[in-house]
Amino acid sequence: MSDISATGLVVTILASNSFAVVPLVIDEWADDSDPFDFENLTIAQDAMGLNGDYLTWASATPLRPTLNVIPGSTSDQLLGTLFELNRVGENKASAGDVITMTAQYPGQLPIVLSGGALLNGSPASSAASAGRLKSKQYGFGFGNKIGGIG
Repeated sequence: MSDISATGLVVTILASNSFAVVPLVIDEWADDSDPFDFENLTIAQDAMGLNGDYLTWASATPLRPTLNVIPGSTSDQLLGTLFELNRVGENKASAGDVITMTAQYPGQLPIVLSGGALLNGSPASSAASAGRLKSKQYGFGFGNKIGGIG
């Protein structure tokens, strides 16, 4: 029997300029969207040559995880602060953080993502038609991954 429980997931984030010493600890996960998710990667391309020859070549692709957290939670407040510090605006400098993210499921090797950036997030809470606040999603991009095989 294989236990595939994700309960107990904790993600820590180090940001080179904003949170370089004390990491952000993210552990308050959304119930209405996938809490920690990766886009599928296209790691190779293919085509057919003029005479029907099958061709392939490798493609470098960034790793793009998303974190979905409970709106208004401490995790949301921390990610919202990181978002605002890295957002560019009039008369506002961006922190330009380089992000390292570590995801730890209980009983498994950690997944360490490095050389990254916070790419997107919601600047404020949104309301769903069901009468509740929507979970907040934060998207990241990374150039490298260590551990967490499988």
